[in-house]
Order: sequence, then structure tokens, then C-alpha cells
Amino acid sequence: MIKVTRINGAPLVVNAEFIEFIEPTPDTVISLTTGKKMMVRETVDEVVERVIEYRQRAGSGQRPPAAKRRELPAEETIQASKA
Repeated sequence: MIKVTRINGAPLVVNAEFIEFIEPTPDTVISLTTGKKMMVRETVDEVVERVIEYRQRAGSGQRPPAAKRRELPAEETIQASKA
């Protein structure tokens, strides 16, 4: 997911996996594979950079701190798998 800003200033989070193409019309237009289009304040280069950063994080297995799982001690893991 990447954060962008709608033309009206409202923040928006877009699933980068659904971006089909980005057009540099007078305003940047993001087209999704779902057929939806949105105009954003960011330039094409800024959107592309955010997609690259997202894919690097996703490929490295990094998660946001809040999404990390609590590691169970080996004993708890064994008991949980038997249940």
C-alpha cells in the first residue's frame, strides 16, 4: 500500500499491486486494474518511487512494527499445534 494525496488534499492509501499505469496529464492520474482512476497531487516520479519502496519492503519481508507477530516459546508452539 502506498500513501498519496487526492487533488482536493484528502489523503488516500492505494494498493500498489493494482496500479496498471500512471499518466502525467496536467494532474497525475493513477489507473487501477479494477478500472478506477484517481487524480493525485504527487508527480509520476513520486508515485513510482513509492511503489518501488513498497515492493522493496514487501520483498524483504519487512512488516510495519504493529503487524509483527509475537514469537511463542518452542514449548507453547508444540502445544498449540497439537490442539
